[in-house]
Amino acid sequence: MSGFSVDVETWYVEKESVPEDGRYVFGYTITIANAGDLPGQLLRRHWIITDGSGHAEEVRGPGVVGEQPRIEPGQAFRYSSGAVIETPVGVMQGSYEFVRDDATPFSVAIPAFSLSVPNMVH
Repeated sequence: MSGFSVDVETWYVEKESVPEDGRYVFGYTITIANAGDLPGQLLRRHWIITDGSGHAEEVRGPGVVGEQPRIEPGQAFRYSSGAVIETPVGVMQGSYEFVRDDATPFSVAIPAFSLSVPNMVH
């Protein structure tokens, strides 16, 4: 057990969305908390973004928002980013790859969370 947890807040970015063109923009803020006894450094991210039509896109890359934060026990790292999908509802999920000081790798799951235009019944 890594002791790391992931919390997500999402919102619809209406001013950047163009529904008639199938462009729905969502923002999200992620908080990665370390409730364990050992620090870890986030090396890579892996996202699976699925729109309401079932079209999935995978995103992999180093760190998050240009950073590879080291998160000490009792600390958290918070960042905001965004996603664009073609439908008014969708879902994101994935994982973060970390490494311990002794070079031991571990993964932290990002639980599935919904992207949804407010007042959409689905």
